[in-house]
Amino acid sequence: MCCAEQPRRRPRFPLEIRAARTPHAAALVFRAGALPGRAAQSPALTFAQLERWTGSIGRSLCGQGVARGERVGLLLAPGPSYPVVLLSLLRAGAVAVPVSTRIPDAAVPGLLQRVGCRRLIADPGAPREPIAGLELISATSLLSADEDPRGTPATPLPPFDPAADATIVFTSGSTGMPKAALLAFENHWSSAVGSNCNIPLRPGDHWLLSLPPWHVGGLSVVFRCLLGGAAIAVARSGEPLAEAIAGLGVTHVSLVATQLYRLLREKRGRAALRSVKAALLGGGPAPAALIEEAVHLGVRLVTSYGSTEMSSQATATRPGDPPETLETAGRPLAFRELSLTAGGEILVRGRTLFRGYVEETGVRAARDASGWFHSGDLGRLDADGRLVVTGRRDTMFISGGENIHPEEIERELLRYPGVLAAIVAPVPDPEFGARPVAFLRTATGSPPADAELDRFLRMTLPGFKIPRCYLSWPDIEEGMKPDRRSLGALARRRFPPNARL
Repeated sequence: MCCAEQPRRRPRFPLEIRAARTPHAAALVFRAGALPGRAAQSPALTFAQLERWTGSIGRSLCGQGVARGERVGLLLAPGPSYPVVLLSLLRAGAVAVPVSTRIPDAAVPGLLQRVGCRRLIADPGAPREPIAGLELISATSLLSADEDPRGTPATPLPPFDPAADATIVFTSGSTGMPKAALLAFENHWSSAVGSNCNIPLRPGDHWLLSLPPWHVGGLSVVFRCLLGGAAIAVARSGEPLAEAIAGLGVTHVSLVATQLYRLLREKRGRAALRSVKAALLGGGPAPAALIEEAVHLGVRLVTSYGSTEMSSQATATRPGDPPETLETAGRPLAFRELSLTAGGEILVRGRTLFRGYVEETGVRAARDASGWFHSGDLGRLDADGRLVVTGRRDTMFISGGENIHPEEIERELLRYPGVLAAIVAPVPDPEFGARPVAFLRTATGSPPADAELDRFLRMTLPGFKIPRCYLSWPDIEEGMKPDRRSLGALARRRFPPNARL
């Protein structure tokens, strides 16, 4: 039974256990030449090779003075080096603090100093500017460590403790400043157990690292593969998804709605999607028409609801579920619990729930007296007990005395053919206090005519919820989720308080 494999029963780091069980199974698959040293001669590492190499790097880190429990920043481009360095840090007993390469150099010191980092492992040339107060460790130098050491290293690895802190992950929420969520190894491991019970993963399977590894959705792939004995598949930088899926023998893939849409638009993308055992869809709501199109094609989609604080998925549907089920977020996975307040706020708890938010004064717990985390998300349960996420508690605004939840309007806009993403934001209005405007990402690049969208929305929404205008999606830097805060600020700049719409 998969749920029996809990880290509390493991005296050794799980990679050691996995290497003993399936030493010759592929652990990491990539394009030849993507890793330094002897690894460059082969497009794959076995679990035995990965265990030896990460052990060497971990000992090297310990020899350089990295202490057990020390927080170490990780600023690497996505690639096969990432899981190697990440696992090496964990084997050294350090706390990995992944930082997005999209963050400007000037913002990196503030993020790392907030969480108490003194060292940063980085690619050559990244960061591009010196960072005061941080000791830089070259990722290239680390990766040159012999993956098949001879003799006994002078510096031993610390004992593995599954209850110890493992990562600090900056939230990818759509509003406000990113928070620093502290997760223990057992949080990540319990998340992997529940996910693998829902989406079976075994030796010979390859899960594509198609989401940024500094997000919990990308990190979770590493733990799922380690648990299931599957390989982490890593594409070349800029490699099209369809090409990576076919070329790396991918059996499982994590996607956001935009990636799914683009794959469905091309012949090789459709073929790639049909070939995988499961495609996990996350990062926000997907248009119902997109889900129906994928299922009709034979894609085994899985929809989910999750968060950084819950170590990735909290609820999920199952591979092979029909479209009407996939329009929900499914039921709680193993080791998770879910509840709703009288006002519809989603509460979650369980073994996957994080330790708290790291702040300059320490770790701030974020659960109530009963152990529930108040997500700030709103939802309801359908007749079969599946979660339907309806919005955010903190995005509601009032227009002419009426409450408006932007997500309700966005869901309807996503039903319009060709609309791939929608964000509704309030702008000041002298008469009503605020009015909604909508940013739309469409297949054509431009929103349909306002009158056309108005007619469509009026079939399901009252007049006060109809956006007063529809704007093209701006060319802004994005993460996994649309940046609601940035789009709202852009809308307010375009429509200042005394402007008439």
